[in-house]
Amino acid sequence: MAKLVEKAEQYVTEGVGKMEKPDADLSWVTVKRMDRKALSLESDLIVSNPYSHDLPICEVTYKLKSANREIASGRIPDPGSIKAKDKTTVKIPTTVPYDFLISILRDIGADWDIDYEMDVGLVVDLPIIGDFTVPLSKKGTLKLPTLLDMI
Repeated sequence: MAKLVEKAEQYVTEGVGKMEKPDADLSWVTVKRMDRKALSLESDLIVSNPYSHDLPICEVTYKLKSANREIASGRIPDPGSIKAKDKTTVKIPTTVPYDFLISILRDIGADWDIDYEMDVGLVVDLPIIGDFTVPLSKKGTLKLPTLLDMI
């Protein structure tokens, strides 16, 4: 009996390992808006669904870092579903207070940009498997707007 249970577990493990899973990509972080208190950023999380039915997204977690410091983090609970056999875009809004930008002034420097790293965890509810987290990370340079850009 123990061998039968062991073979069944091995069969399920191999089957789940070969099963297609959702894929995701993170677009570059862009400046959305500036006001007197903060800089509003946005990134697109583009998720592909290989299945013939919609997949619910349980949550999206994110951390935005620069100069080895966390700028912002957050959680987007229940942002909707990924359409069947299609791609779905989830917007990730982030707000960076100006006092943080002042604290990393050396990184901003003469070229007026920020080197950043964005870590995202996309949690989807897969049939049979349950909650599955797709980890993503993107590094890049964010060009900050100047006063001329605001006029």
